[in-house]
Amino acid sequence: MDVASLLDRNGLDRTIQAIIEILTTYGLSVLGATAILILGWVAAGWLSHMTARSLGRIGRIDDMLRGFLASMVRYFVIALTIIAVLSQFGVQTTSLVAVLGAAGLAIGLALQGTLASLAGGAMLLLFRPFKAGDFIEGGGHMGTVKALTLFTTELATPDNVRIVVPNADLWGKAIKNYSANPTRRMDIVIGLSYADDIDAALAVCREVAAADTRILADPAPQAFVAELADSSVNIGLRIWCDAAVYWDVRWDATKALKQAFDRSGLTIPFPQRDVHIIPPQEG
Repeated sequence: MDVASLLDRNGLDRTIQAIIEILTTYGLSVLGATAILILGWVAAGWLSHMTARSLGRIGRIDDMLRGFLASMVRYFVIALTIIAVLSQFGVQTTSLVAVLGAAGLAIGLALQGTLASLAGGAMLLLFRPFKAGDFIEGGGHMGTVKALTLFTTELATPDNVRIVVPNADLWGKAIKNYSANPTRRMDIVIGLSYADDIDAALAVCREVAAADTRILADPAPQAFVAELADSSVNIGLRIWCDAAVYWDVRWDATKALKQAFDRSGLTIPFPQRDVHIIPPQEG
């Protein structure tokens, strides 16, 4: 046997020996890590599915929020699985978790505005203070809700301008939802001359309210003296109607009041002041 053959055989023996040592040392770890990885992957999918299914039984939770929470559960289980796999090979997972925690803190500080909008979107989707199609006022803006995502809410103003509002601005402040209740109340004030009959004016207001079938009978319309102002006696008409026809009723009732006052000879005065000129005293 020549020297080259001997060297080749010794190298092969050392390779085989090294492979045997590796399998002996890490074989069980590799098998355990593989088993943990498979079980963790299956458990992540199963728990994600169960989370989505359980949240689906709660009617007020939005589909987007349900999917987001289910995904969070899945990724959390996968993260725990990876940490468990690394621990099988002797990796110090405590240090790894500390590093990941520090990185997460740094990212959170850098993206605190975005994360605040994410949290706000989750709360809006969970508690549902409004839905698509509602007319709301919040975050310094007013409009009809067109879309709600985890980060932003899209509004359309009455003149059809698109506004995208961060959810953090909406959730952190008061929200007025003009479409939440089926009915709304309105107060219409009209001036009456001090020389005219107040009772006649109140009767005209009641007749206008009774003539419009869109004005609800319950609660009953109310006509009253709202204020004794500088130039007029302000007559108030308080009525209720369906929220869907609020503006139509308000515009029509205002027009009808003016026309009814004209027919009845009642005067809506212009602003006026009495000026008294004191003559200078002689002497």
